[in-house]
Amino acid sequence: MSVEHDEDRFEGRLSHALHDVGGGFEADRPALVAAGRARGRRLRLRRRAAVVGGAAGIALVGVGGALLVPSGGPPAPPPSGSSVAGQPSATPSAVPLTGRELIATLQDLLPEGKVSEQQARGTEKPMLSPYVHLVYDDGEGPGAIGVSLDRVEPGSDQARQTIDCPDEALVPHDSCVSTRLADGSLLKLFQGYEYPDRRVDTKLWSADLVTPAGQHVSVSEWNAAAEKEAPISRSEPPLSTAQLKELVTAQVWRKYVEFIPEDPKKPKPSATPSTAVEPGVDSVLATLVPLLPKGAEVVEKGHDYTYVVLDDGKGRSYLQIDVQHGMGDVADELFGDDSETLPDGTRVDFRESGGDKGVAGAVMWTVDTLRTDGFRVVVSALNAATQHDAPTRATPAVTEEQLRKIALSPAWDQYR
Repeated sequence: MSVEHDEDRFEGRLSHALHDVGGGFEADRPALVAAGRARGRRLRLRRRAAVVGGAAGIALVGVGGALLVPSGGPPAPPPSGSSVAGQPSATPSAVPLTGRELIATLQDLLPEGKVSEQQARGTEKPMLSPYVHLVYDDGEGPGAIGVSLDRVEPGSDQARQTIDCPDEALVPHDSCVSTRLADGSLLKLFQGYEYPDRRVDTKLWSADLVTPAGQHVSVSEWNAAAEKEAPISRSEPPLSTAQLKELVTAQVWRKYVEFIPEDPKKPKPSATPSTAVEPGVDSVLATLVPLLPKGAEVVEKGHDYTYVVLDDGKGRSYLQIDVQHGMGDVADELFGDDSETLPDGTRVDFRESGGDKGVAGAVMWTVDTLRTDGFRVVVSALNAATQHDAPTRATPAVTEEQLRKIALSPAWDQYR
């Protein structure tokens, strides 16, 4: 999985794309000569860079000799006199990335083995992220492998959540390590299970990479030929942690992300952005605990997520709380016509469900509240110690009225 290989794959797809784009232009001999000279310089530089291990930084030649910088930087202007001067440039996002190219790339990056059941989607369908999925067999049994590509806002909550290791109580797993690479990219290597309740022992291992530019590459693999509804075919997924890291960090994926069109509906930054800061886990839990009913002992607290596990002597009960700002614009989606509106304008809703994980016998009670300024406090209780464990009691340890009192407490006003 060398950088040289990445360059070959990327240049090959770019060559075909630029050939298609350039078909509508009149040939301009001076420009072609300039492009040829630029290509010759590039090849010499590339060979030189390969010797010192720096091939990833070499620019790629585009239409009319313009240089397309792999890192996403602006292209150099085409030579003067070129027939494409003043025309729209053949930027990656303007050229579709095909599923066939994704399949070929993944196959080439995998170790020696048998590949089958290839599926992929390029950038031909707007608003849908590109992905590639196949079944790989190294001789030890088939295992499914998938790669997906998208963008995230650098430094956003989404970017942070992508590379944060999950709380063991919420997502059982064997190992999870999140690190920062030398180029500033964030990498998470995860070893867990497809089903949190382990009803089927299908293993799910994954690697997520988020670059400083917001490129997100995700690789997942299973010890079965499909992530669900397939028998276990090997003891562990086919790629080791080291191989997962090598695959997810291959430079070609980052370049492919640049072919994803920008979302035209992406909201623009507000001229007067909110200065509200979401409170930390420790702060929220410190506010929550005094509001809990007497007799309910806190036996466990969340470290990365705001939850507690209660024990009132009748079985353990999971309770989670979320404190959020700026939720007024989705009020109608959160609260139905049968929700309650208090005299001060606060909206309140109670919901009962079977929990999020489909565990038999699970009962979850939720009280959702929204203040007039968009400040939301939502608290839920479950009749089990975690969202994936079997129930320990018939109903949660906290009643609907107690949940309501917690969510509407003035103690939360300090975070508004």
